[in-house]
Amino acid sequence: MANIGYIQVVRHCNHFCTFCSNPATPYVHTYETMTPLVDDFVERGYFGVILTGGEPSLHPELPRIAAYARDHGLHVRMITNGWRLAVDDFAKEMAEAGLQHVHVSVYSHRPAIEAELRGIPNTLERAYRAIENANKYGIEVNINCVISKQNADHLDENIAYWIEKHPYIRHFIWNNMDPSMGRAEANQDDYTPRLADFEVSLRRAMTLLYESGRTFRVEKVPLCYMTDFAWASTETRKIVKGEERIVHFLDNKQTVRQTDWGHIYSDACGVCSLRQICGGLFDQGDGYDPAELYPVFVSQDQIVEKIIQDPMDPSYALRSLVEWREDFDRRIEEQIASSSDRSPGQHPAKKLDSELAIGFVTEESKKKWESKRRAEGRMAARLGVEQEDTSLSETQESESGSAAVLSQG
Repeated sequence: MANIGYIQVVRHCNHFCTFCSNPATPYVHTYETMTPLVDDFVERGYFGVILTGGEPSLHPELPRIAAYARDHGLHVRMITNGWRLAVDDFAKEMAEAGLQHVHVSVYSHRPAIEAELRGIPNTLERAYRAIENANKYGIEVNINCVISKQNADHLDENIAYWIEKHPYIRHFIWNNMDPSMGRAEANQDDYTPRLADFEVSLRRAMTLLYESGRTFRVEKVPLCYMTDFAWASTETRKIVKGEERIVHFLDNKQTVRQTDWGHIYSDACGVCSLRQICGGLFDQGDGYDPAELYPVFVSQDQIVEKIIQDPMDPSYALRSLVEWREDFDRRIEEQIASSSDRSPGQHPAKKLDSELAIGFVTEESKKKWESKRRAEGRMAARLGVEQEDTSLSETQESESGSAAVLSQG
């Protein structure tokens, strides 16, 4: 399997996205606390690692940890807002360190919309320079876009812009809004779209990419809202291939492992021909309405074949439907047995019982976090948004009293 793990390198950021689901915490990493996490992915046979945040480029040891991961055989990626990557010397340093793939987050090519969602002005030009720098130094560029109320009606317009102005970008990812954490939860009504809000523009955007020979993935969107391109659903591909994801969170969740990709379903889903391979409605914050889900009646086998026989993704060894069905049925039985105690709507990811400690808290890091909270409070008031709660940041003193021990969350 082409499993890719995530390490939250930092949790602070130099932007103030008004829907952020991973806000700042007092937890910090050093190079020495991150290398065991890389080693763990290597030992598990993972294909790659994604360095994320917060804004990962703010960590002073980022080039060094990227080089360590690359030297140990991992495919090294980063998710970034592009602010630092827009600096030529930093982009070159990251390329030389071994960064192979960068996901630059851009939500709208309309400056006013991007500024509203970013919380600060003038981020688009920096993102464009970051993309150009990455391309110049041989780092593959993808565009990440979170779907919100503000951009739901012009996802296709964004794609048309990218194709015209940056034709070398060949892959795009959409993430539907996660309304369950952070400022996204505190401001659900302002930013969470209805599924119907983006259905048309998402289909047009996917069609533009498909017809131009580009690739794309869509996360947290039920298959009834992307049926013609169901094979591009991240959750569906992981369900079909039996992949997992481990995230090392820099908060009190710590390490989380996900092997079950099913979320919320409505009664209508029971007769849908794609029910077995659909992730359903991703929502632990009651931000969406399951009544928006509806059944579709198309060939599941055709979608599965497109995934398992994808020549650009050789990670799944079984290439025939007969072999796949046997493997899939076995995995479904194991999944049902392991998730029998999960309540409806509960996130399927599970806290991994591990001896790895993900970051730590010091008096200094706690003071910096408290100062940042005050500054973000002033910014939130200026922008008219609610601040998130701090439950993911709560710690308790260790036995030695020198740092904080992570709570179980």
